[in-house]
Amino acid sequence: QVQLQESGPGLVKPSQTLSLTCTVSGGSITTNYYYWSWIRQAPGKGLEWMGAIGYSGNTYYSPSLKSRTSISRDTSKNQFTLQLSSVTPKDTAVYYCARSRQVGGTDWGEYDSRGQGTQVTVSS
Repeated sequence: QVQLQESGPGLVKPSQTLSLTCTVSGGSITTNYYYWSWIRQAPGKGLEWMGAIGYSGNTYYSPSLKSRTSISRDTSKNQFTLQLSSVTPKDTAVYYCARSRQVGGTDWGEYDSRGQGTQVTVSS
Protein backbone atom coordinates (compact mmCIF):
# COMPACT_ATOMS: atom_id res chain seq x y z
CA GLN A 1 0.00 0.00 0.00
CA VAL A 2 1.41 3.36 -1.01
CA GLN A 3 2.06 5.86 1.76
CA LEU A 4 2.74 9.59 1.46
CA GLN A 5 4.34 11.90 3.99
CA GLU A 6 4.59 15.67 3.76
CA SER A 7 7.53 17.53 5.25
CA GLY A 8 8.62 21.13 5.45
CA PRO A 9 8.55 24.21 7.65
CA GLY A 10 5.40 24.96 9.57
CA LEU A 11 5.96 28.72 9.59
CA VAL A 12 6.82 30.90 6.60
CA LYS A 13 7.16 34.67 6.49
CA PRO A 14 5.14 36.76 4.06
CA SER A 15 6.75 37.25 0.65
CA GLN A 16 8.93 34.15 1.10
CA THR A 17 8.70 30.88 -0.78
CA LEU A 18 6.96 27.93 0.81
CA SER A 19 8.65 24.63 0.05
CA LEU A 20 7.20 21.23 0.92
CA THR A 21 8.31 17.71 0.05
CA CYS A 22 6.20 14.61 -0.24
CA THR A 23 8.01 11.32 0.31
CA VAL A 24 6.31 8.30 -1.20
CA SER A 25 6.81 4.72 -0.05
CA GLY A 26 5.25 1.46 -1.17
CA GLY A 27 5.02 2.56 -4.80
CA SER A 28 6.92 4.51 -7.42
CA ILE A 29 6.00 8.02 -8.52
CA THR A 30 6.80 6.91 -12.08
CA THR A 31 4.17 4.17 -12.12
CA ASN A 32 2.02 4.57 -15.21
CA TYR A 33 -1.13 6.64 -15.13
CA TYR A 34 -0.80 8.03 -11.61
CA TYR A 35 -0.76 11.72 -10.79
CA TRP A 36 0.75 13.19 -7.65
CA SER A 37 -0.97 16.28 -6.39
CA TRP A 38 -0.67 19.04 -3.86
CA ILE A 39 -3.94 20.08 -2.23
CA ARG A 40 -4.57 22.52 0.55
CA GLN A 41 -7.37 23.37 2.91
CA ALA A 42 -7.54 26.77 4.54
CA PRO A 43 -9.42 27.20 7.82
CA GLY A 44 -13.15 26.93 7.26
CA LYS A 45 -12.80 26.29 3.53
CA GLY A 46 -12.95 23.36 1.16
CA LEU A 47 -10.15 21.55 -0.60
CA GLU A 48 -8.17 23.50 -3.15
CA TRP A 49 -6.23 21.55 -5.74
CA MET A 50 -2.95 23.37 -6.40
CA GLY A 51 -1.19 21.27 -8.98
CA ALA A 52 0.24 17.90 -9.84
CA ILE A 53 3.09 16.05 -11.45
CA GLY A 54 2.31 13.04 -13.54
CA TYR A 55 3.98 9.67 -13.92
CA SER A 56 5.87 10.91 -16.97
CA GLY A 57 7.01 14.11 -15.27
CA ASN A 58 4.48 16.44 -16.86
CA THR A 59 3.18 19.17 -14.56
CA TYR A 60 -0.30 20.62 -14.19
CA TYR A 61 -1.29 23.72 -12.25
CA SER A 62 -4.39 25.42 -10.98
CA PRO A 63 -4.89 28.55 -13.11
CA SER A 64 -5.35 30.65 -9.99
CA LEU A 65 -1.99 29.60 -8.56
CA LYS A 66 0.02 28.86 -11.68
CA SER A 67 2.07 32.06 -11.55
CA ARG A 68 3.33 31.23 -8.03
CA THR A 69 3.55 27.43 -8.08
CA SER A 70 6.21 24.99 -9.13
CA ILE A 71 6.12 21.23 -8.70
CA SER A 72 9.11 19.00 -9.34
CA ARG A 73 10.25 15.51 -8.49
CA ASP A 74 13.29 13.48 -7.57
CA THR A 75 12.75 9.98 -8.84
CA SER A 76 15.89 8.68 -7.12
CA LYS A 77 14.34 9.58 -3.77
CA ASN A 78 10.74 8.90 -4.81
CA GLN A 79 9.78 12.41 -3.74
CA PHE A 80 7.96 15.34 -5.25
CA THR A 81 8.16 18.92 -4.12
CA LEU A 82 5.92 21.99 -4.01
CA GLN A 83 7.21 25.53 -4.14
CA LEU A 84 4.78 28.41 -3.67
CA SER A 85 6.31 31.84 -4.01
CA SER A 86 5.33 35.25 -2.64
CA VAL A 87 3.19 33.79 0.12
CA THR A 88 0.72 35.85 2.13
CA PRO A 89 -1.34 35.02 5.22
CA LYS A 90 -4.06 33.82 2.81
CA ASP A 91 -1.80 30.88 2.01
CA THR A 92 -2.13 29.61 5.58
CA ALA A 93 -3.59 26.13 5.31
CA VAL A 94 -3.09 22.44 5.85
CA TYR A 95 -1.16 21.15 2.85
CA TYR A 96 -1.59 17.59 1.60
CA CYS A 97 0.04 15.46 -1.03
CA ALA A 98 -2.07 12.77 -2.64
CA ARG A 99 -2.28 10.26 -5.49
CA SER A 100 -4.97 9.90 -8.09
CA ARG A 101 -5.71 8.65 -11.61
CA GLN A 102 -6.59 12.13 -12.84
CA VAL A 103 -5.74 15.74 -12.04
CA GLY A 104 -7.74 18.50 -10.51
CA GLY A 105 -9.82 16.66 -7.95
CA THR A 106 -11.29 18.59 -5.03
CA ASP A 107 -12.92 15.69 -3.25
CA TRP A 108 -11.01 13.10 -1.24
CA GLY A 109 -13.02 10.42 -2.97
CA GLU A 110 -10.99 11.13 -6.12
CA TYR A 111 -7.74 10.18 -4.40
CA ASP A 112 -6.73 6.69 -3.41
CA SER A 113 -3.90 7.71 -1.10
CA ARG A 114 -2.92 10.87 0.72
CA GLY A 115 -0.60 12.09 3.42
CA GLN A 116 -1.75 13.17 6.85
CA GLY A 117 -1.26 16.82 5.97
CA THR A 118 1.04 19.47 7.34
CA GLN A 119 0.00 22.82 8.79
CA VAL A 120 1.69 25.81 7.20
CA THR A 121 1.20 29.23 8.73
CA VAL A 122 2.25 32.40 6.94
CA SER A 123 3.04 35.08 9.48
CA SER A 124 5.74 37.55 10.32
